[in-house]
Amino acid sequence: MAAPQDDMFSLCVDPTKVSSCVEVRFIDKIKGKGLFAKKAIKKGDTIFIERPLVSAQFLWNSLYKYKACEFCLRALETAEDNARRLSGIPDLSLPHPELCKVHPELHQACPQCQVMYCSNECRQAAADQYHRALCLGTSQEDPNHPISKLKDAWRSMHYPPETSSIMLMARMVATVKQGQLTVLRTLFTTALYDDHLNRWFTPEGFRSLFSLVGTNGQGIGTSSLSQWVHACDALALTSQQREQLDSFIDQLYKDVEKETGDFLNCEGSGLFLLQSACNHSCIPNAAASFPSNNFLLHLSALSDISPGEEIGISYLDCCQCDRSRHSRHKILRDNYLFICSCPKCVSQMDELDLTSDEEEEEEEEGGEAEGDDMEDEMTDV
Repeated sequence: MAAPQDDMFSLCVDPTKVSSCVEVRFIDKIKGKGLFAKKAIKKGDTIFIERPLVSAQFLWNSLYKYKACEFCLRALETAEDNARRLSGIPDLSLPHPELCKVHPELHQACPQCQVMYCSNECRQAAADQYHRALCLGTSQEDPNHPISKLKDAWRSMHYPPETSSIMLMARMVATVKQGQLTVLRTLFTTALYDDHLNRWFTPEGFRSLFSLVGTNGQGIGTSSLSQWVHACDALALTSQQREQLDSFIDQLYKDVEKETGDFLNCEGSGLFLLQSACNHSCIPNAAASFPSNNFLLHLSALSDISPGEEIGISYLDCCQCDRSRHSRHKILRDNYLFICSCPKCVSQMDELDLTSDEEEEEEEEGGEAEGDDMEDEMTDV
């Protein structure tokens, strides 16, 4: 059941201000609801900031020692520790360490299971919301605990890279297609069943819950190193100092790429009430980011937005948005179960149907540009 209109703004920072700026409208039976501007919004403006209804770090990401707060997903490593691990250089020292906003002295562990939080506030919030039911206590390392089995089953069906929400969704669809949903539902029931929640444990209820996460989940990325780099960019330096700092950061990126590759950030996903009202567009006028190094989603305008205009985000990454209409439709149809009718797709209706495989061959022939974009990807959390 859809959330009431007032509830759609309940998890936003300053919901009264946000509700005066945007509204959720029903469009039609195919698209459902959408988010629309009530006032003029300028390019670069933050439209709203929202915390998730629920969020979680990806399981492989956690297993590979990407340390994040169990509640808000804030990166727990200092920027320097993060840089050392990612680069494989144990004695690396970052200039301007005072720019790191991670405070290990504030971190707290659950007294029972020892999972870590960035603060007492997050530990208490997690306990109040869900952790009492999920805390493994002294069974945290027991592979035979039902929740441990559930996590292992999920990992076996969802291999890295988990950084792509599209690939995550593709694997969820494949799980249903191949009949593995029954396995997950059985383990889910064993771990969490309660009589008053029984409707979520029926095959139909679990499928609905699974679909809700699959179609509305938003990827979350946090990084103390990225936050430190952004802070360095804002420093007032002489030309020589700027050149030296940029040279250091460039070399750090190269070392990280060599040692770690694409696995750079603490990664997870969350369900956001208001953000979930944003429909896809292949020419989006808004984008989500996580500049606070936690699960707070910032939706910002990519272009000027007029009153009454729909606010659209892209479910595709930048490279996928640049592909042919046929390829974009294939990705969206396979993973999100809809056919896009945004202005870009409508304008390209008469184009030849170039297949994804053909485009991938072209990309392989072009091939060297991908590495040039790595710095932007590392800092664009």
